[in-house]
Amino acid sequence: MEAIRRKRKQRLYLALLGIISLFIGIQFFNQPLAGKPITGAIEAPKEVRAILERSCYGCHSNEQKLNWLERTAPVSWIVKKDVNRAREVLNFSEWGKYSPAEHEGKMYAILNMLKAGKMPLSPYTLLHPTAKISKKDIAVINAYTLSLSRKDTTANSSFAHPEAIPTISEERFSVSPNGIKYTDAFKNWKVISMSTLFDHSIRVIFGNEIAVKAIEEENFHPWPKGSLVVKAVWEQTEGPDGELRAGKFINAQFMVKDAEQYKNTEGWGFAKFSGQQLIPTGKTALFAQQSCISCHRQLAESTGYLFDVPLKVNRKELISKIIRHE
Repeated sequence: MEAIRRKRKQRLYLALLGIISLFIGIQFFNQPLAGKPITGAIEAPKEVRAILERSCYGCHSNEQKLNWLERTAPVSWIVKKDVNRAREVLNFSEWGKYSPAEHEGKMYAILNMLKAGKMPLSPYTLLHPTAKISKKDIAVINAYTLSLSRKDTTANSSFAHPEAIPTISEERFSVSPNGIKYTDAFKNWKVISMSTLFDHSIRVIFGNEIAVKAIEEENFHPWPKGSLVVKAVWEQTEGPDGELRAGKFINAQFMVKDAEQYKNTEGWGFAKFSGQQLIPTGKTALFAQQSCISCHRQLAESTGYLFDVPLKVNRKELISKIIRHE
């Protein structure tokens, strides 16, 4: 009996020794995060910077302040991957590289994430409790973000009707850096949803036949190949009667479903064409990975990564819930 106990202890000691040896061994493969310079910090009120530095800079900057656990493999491998991905989407240390329009767009994206409780990530706040966001913090970010808006809801009140979506000849259609070509065919598609946003915009969402059928059949996990959704965006203006109306055309945002072609963005190809000249967004095809999909992953996973899916797509589930409660 005593011999059996000794063997069990030996096995336990050997297992512990193996684990310790493995832990020490992987530290030799522990490469630190690449150091990068600060090329342009965000210019914002100090209370805004304080919130961003406390809750966002840990991943979205070149100024990581990692604790010992985050510097130790295998946790460091996960941290390195997350930080590199976060830097691609948004890097406050390279804020100067972004245009004023991108500053505004990224702040709205940040605000959306904070309001939805998607950022900071819970594993991060577990290790950094001070990074947690309060309602007061959100209010500060909200006020600052709205102050960036170059839109004046009364300045364009002379628009009695929405400014028309640009009409140009097919041979002049713009092409996004990822190969998505603008088409005005969506003007004749079904409207699947409408929305307004706190950035003083009005949005009308159109879907092609494939997308509409997917909605009607509640078949969007995943969305079928060939689904095409276009969101047309106008400035929100106020008429003489106080009614909110669509004013100046801002852009048309395209989402094209092709799981094989757009593997890195959850099977969706993104494109945005702005202004009367329909200028495409992005300098390279990476713009969708660095911007668009990050919000869609966090805020719209339950609807196949598409915002503004009509409530009726949940009709069967809602009816069944009502019946069960009766």
